[in-house]
Amino acid sequence: MPDEVLTIKEVAALLELAGKTVYAMAQAGQIPAFKIRGQRRIKRTELGQWIDAQQRGGERRGGRDDGR
Repeated sequence: MPDEVLTIKEVAALLELAGKTVYAMAQAGQIPAFKIRGQRRIKRTELGQWIDAQQRGGERRGGRDDGR
């Protein structure tokens, strides 16, 4: 089965972020996204890889991203 393609709204729900935040991140190239007829989409596998990379980055800085 082909990789599932998610909307900004779906990604926002998964990441527990506002849709506007995810849209801005996608527009700035901070999260892997592509456009289909002007609407941004994100492949589920690429989102998972991005999340893994963010977690590895947190480990290099002491394992926490909350300032403690």
